[in-house]
Amino acid sequence: MKILITGSNGMLGHDLIKALENHELILTNSKTLDITDENHTIEFICDAKPDIVINSAAYTDVDGCEENPDLAYAVNGRGVRNLALACRQVDCPLVHISTDYVFDGSAAEPIVEDGEIGPISIYGKSKLEGELAIQEILDKYFIIRTAWLYGINGKNFPKTMLELAKEHSEITVVYDEVGTPTYTPDLAFGISELIETDYYGIYHLTNSGSCSWCEFARYIFEVAGKDINVVPVTASEFARPAPRPSYSVLENRNWVEKGFKPLRSYKEAIKEYIELII
Repeated sequence: MKILITGSNGMLGHDLIKALENHELILTNSKTLDITDENHTIEFICDAKPDIVINSAAYTDVDGCEENPDLAYAVNGRGVRNLALACRQVDCPLVHISTDYVFDGSAAEPIVEDGEIGPISIYGKSKLEGELAIQEILDKYFIIRTAWLYGINGKNFPKTMLELAKEHSEITVVYDEVGTPTYTPDLAFGISELIETDYYGIYHLTNSGSCSWCEFARYIFEVAGKDINVVPVTASEFARPAPRPSYSVLENRNWVEKGFKPLRSYKEAIKEYIELII
């Protein structure tokens, strides 16, 4: 297949390149393909004629989105709409990476794909705008909601924790936000499997299991052999510009119902990650 990847220089993009190396890849970034420019996006994709487009481009700085809403909606909303219009022109499917932040965090159990939507941050609202545009424009799409991403490339929570551990023996971490840490190589592998099918629709795709940020930090230090005192704090104590969902564990129901194997436990994945970076 000829696969066009947006955001190929990002954390997930790097792992998509590895997972899809047996395909013909068209790699783009914000400099070579500005998805906020409708005409340019349509022209670029019509010229490239891909068999499928994978959109891993996004403005993912949650607090940054709160402070720069115009940019958030331009990239995560209208940019996605432009990609959908372009894919309709060349009649190819669009794979779009979305987020657990489209939910409000009030659930008490893992959230299924058709659970009640209700983003509470600009980031979540802008990502939902992108999802809705795809559903309005295309019939052939894979919307993949995932959560708490980390990988070898780019900034992420485990890397930050391990950096802080070099200079601090005590670190405060939020305990009242629960989700599922997801390793980008595992997510990329899942995407590589999904695009071999025509099982279009919305999917939740994360590693298995769930934890709070505080529990995740403690497990990271345990695996890394670091003696760090992790002090639990509430999200309200840890003041940030954007609100976060307090519970955003995603049930990977559609993924499993389509016959795919669940991704491994987040505990197994973080072990592999830490072995690679330490």
